[in-house]
Amino acid sequence: MIRATLLAMTLATPAMAEVMTVQTTKYVPAAMDALEAAVREAGAKVYARIDYAAEANSVEMELPPAQLLIFGNPVVDTAAMQGDIQTGLMLPLRVLVYHGPDGDTQIAYQDVTDMFDGMSINVRADYVNEMEDTLRMLINKAID
Repeated sequence: MIRATLLAMTLATPAMAEVMTVQTTKYVPAAMDALEAAVREAGAKVYARIDYAAEANSVEMELPPAQLLIFGNPVVDTAAMQGDIQTGLMLPLRVLVYHGPDGDTQIAYQDVTDMFDGMSINVRADYVNEMEDTLRMLINKAID
């Protein structure tokens, strides 16, 4: 019974969206500073900035530089959640900036359309296009 329930829960869960990555010449803190500034400049709300390397260090463990920015626009996010409340599992948006294994800085984020796959969301809705366009613009500002 438990095994069947776990299988049903796994099958009912939306698939993970494609993770997009782009490279920047900036070091992790500088890229994240640029991203956070761009988010605030765009009028979005920054909910959290997590420094994973610092958190690892606080428990005497190590990670390469890696920071996560959690941000969104309550108007746009609410429109998505009105379409399907479970989008609250994916929102607000998240962008990970990290020091890659080759020594480069990577910026990773989920494709918005893929993120809503399997949900009761019209991926052609204005708010989905706004999320995609804004995310693309913010990533470009973090890279430059």
